[in-house]
Amino acid sequence: MQAYIRSVGAYVPEKIITNDDLAKTIDTNDEWIFSHTGIKERRVAAENEAASDLGYAAVRHALDNISLQDPGGEELKGSDIDLVLLATSTPDYPGLPSTACIVQDKLGAENAGAMDLVAACTGFIYGLETAKNFVLSGAARNVLVVGAEVYSKIINWKDRSTCVLFGDGAGAVVVSPGEKTAGSGIFSSVLGSRGSGVEHLLRPAGGTRTPYVPGITPEEDLYLHMNGRQVYVFAVQAITDSINRLLEINSVSMDEIDHVIPHQANKRIIEAACKRNGWPEEKFFMNIRHYANTSAASIPIAMEEMQRKGLLKRGDKVLTIGFGSGLTFGGNYFIW
Repeated sequence: MQAYIRSVGAYVPEKIITNDDLAKTIDTNDEWIFSHTGIKERRVAAENEAASDLGYAAVRHALDNISLQDPGGEELKGSDIDLVLLATSTPDYPGLPSTACIVQDKLGAENAGAMDLVAACTGFIYGLETAKNFVLSGAARNVLVVGAEVYSKIINWKDRSTCVLFGDGAGAVVVSPGEKTAGSGIFSSVLGSRGSGVEHLLRPAGGTRTPYVPGITPEEDLYLHMNGRQVYVFAVQAITDSINRLLEINSVSMDEIDHVIPHQANKRIIEAACKRNGWPEEKFFMNIRHYANTSAASIPIAMEEMQRKGLLKRGDKVLTIGFGSGLTFGGNYFIW
């Protein structure tokens, strides 16, 4: 038996903010942003939209897509879900309750456990490996893995070094046992962390290390801070290490891989990793141009777009690669 991905769904908010829109409020321009990041626009949640709202919409889309993406497979209701794993670093509430519990309730998944995974932009990678092991152990049959982020509410829109980079969105997959599938499966993952770099990407205040104190805590410390240069160097190495390790573990070559779906953080990071290793850039799917960095949601959003456009087909060999705050990194190898 293999655990496999039955379907994928996604949701992005309606509101679009372009680089030209940002140039009206901060000292930047479209040419600089695009040439340095590959980003042209990003989606931004409405005032009344939280991570759980985006996550639930993506879950509903994934469940509705089962009949299209997994022909012959039984459709699932909320009551058929055994576990909801939600990766986010922008939860509805700080610390508790988990955003996964809110999605579980919206879905009517009364038989499901629910928990959040906090691995930032690598969260979906961690979630997929966790779901696989729950299914293979028999502890769960149908698992939802969700990445849902609303970064527009934790970035400082006056800080041009960070506000141009991020967007909002959600993606979700259904992971189930694969007795009826031919070849499809989640085969292995690489999960890593470099906690020594925790200060390079974080929200300095609001936790138990530095609690928020009204009138004392600087407002900017409640927002995301990033050392862009250090994150860039880490990310290129993380992609290199993760991909090479996955190829080695699974005894496959890059020539045999149909698609690499990287975390959509910065086009330059992907280009640098490909150049360093001699990998063909055309194998790396990128849609950062339209969505910017949606953290834990970026990989499933990309997967949904690829599937919808006919680029991702059953039997394709796929690597997913993530890297982010923590510092965390990792990847999955699966056959779609």
